[in-house]
Amino acid sequence: MSAQSVKILSGWSNPGGTTMHHIALTNLLNEAGYDCTFYGRHAWHLGRCRSGRLDDARVDSSDIVISHFVNMPKLNCRLHVLSCHETDLFPLKSRSLEPYDVIQFVSDFQRCWHGVDHPWVVIPPVVDRIRWNNPRNHTAAVIGSIDRNKQTHLAIAQALADGYRRILLFGVATDRNYFEQEVRKYVENGSAVLMGHEDQRERMYGLVEVVYHSSLRETFGLVEAECSASGIPFVGPRNNPQVLDKAEILGRWQQLFR
Repeated sequence: MSAQSVKILSGWSNPGGTTMHHIALTNLLNEAGYDCTFYGRHAWHLGRCRSGRLDDARVDSSDIVISHFVNMPKLNCRLHVLSCHETDLFPLKSRSLEPYDVIQFVSDFQRCWHGVDHPWVVIPPVVDRIRWNNPRNHTAAVIGSIDRNKQTHLAIAQALADGYRRILLFGVATDRNYFEQEVRKYVENGSAVLMGHEDQRERMYGLVEVVYHSSLRETFGLVEAECSASGIPFVGPRNNPQVLDKAEILGRWQQLFR
């Protein structure tokens, strides 16, 4: 009997928490015996799991489709799951939900925020527990996309006010105007260092003794979850994300696929 086919189709596959989630989910499903491929619009995810370009995806009637951050028509497939990781960026009340059999949210908070009347399930992302040894180097980190929602400048300012004089910024500037207006000055005066996206989480966390965060709203809170699961100090608004082990996450997906 051939493995059950799962195709993840995403309009965002550049660095970020949602892309990391879909890479981890692809690997988790393949390890469990599914034939899963992650098709994305951007190239960053390629080679990090079984992957392909979004334009190359072909859906068969026997497929399970998990689509994210892309408007989809009604598909001829066995099951169509809308994987929602956003709030304002992908408001469900303004979109037709008719093409989807069920919505996967990553937290109860996010589900309540959208408030739509449609079948749903909450399945949080995989959270890795990081082996971390405090380097005691008086260095802090701000982790995540550099944009207005993350309020990177406020996290930097708080770290400086708390006495840290070196702040490493791990993430990509997705809002250039915001970066120029609010963040560049910290880079130019040497307070903050642009590190870009770091794949190796243990290497990243191993460079700092505390993580700062000032996001306006988190649908899950991956950075907080990683810190909480790994004993890494975290300073910022608390989202209290639900951290499940891989077996529990896989079980929720398998229940949905039945």
